[in-house]
Amino acid sequence: MEAAKKVAPPEVEVSAKPKRRKFSAEYKRKILEEIDRCTEPGAIGEILRREGLYSSHLVEWRRARRESGDAGLAPKKRGPKAQEVDERDRKIAEQQREIAKLTARAKKAEALLELQKKVSELLGIDLADSSEENS
Repeated sequence: MEAAKKVAPPEVEVSAKPKRRKFSAEYKRKILEEIDRCTEPGAIGEILRREGLYSSHLVEWRRARRESGDAGLAPKKRGPKAQEVDERDRKIAEQQREIAKLTARAKKAEALLELQKKVSELLGIDLADSSEENS
């Protein structure tokens, strides 16, 4: 009896983060046409295995082609749709920023006035007299 040869398993490269596959409209159209021509049993499964696809891909692609024609096969952007900002909303947001800025500036001015009052009290300067002299 011969000693069993130890065969190392093939190295599998696994990425840290899986990437979503993207299929072009031309590729989808080509695969759907090829599958539509299949007449033998098992031919569709053979194509799916060869291309590394799932039957759910076919379901989605056929639905998109049925609803929107070839335009439905084009890849779509994922995520929430960008919403157009209403001109009034933009102006309101701008005014709110301006109000917040002016409010902060007014608080600083009030704090400076309080500081001036305290300094004048410490130095014994009457601010009411100096404002009347300037008038």
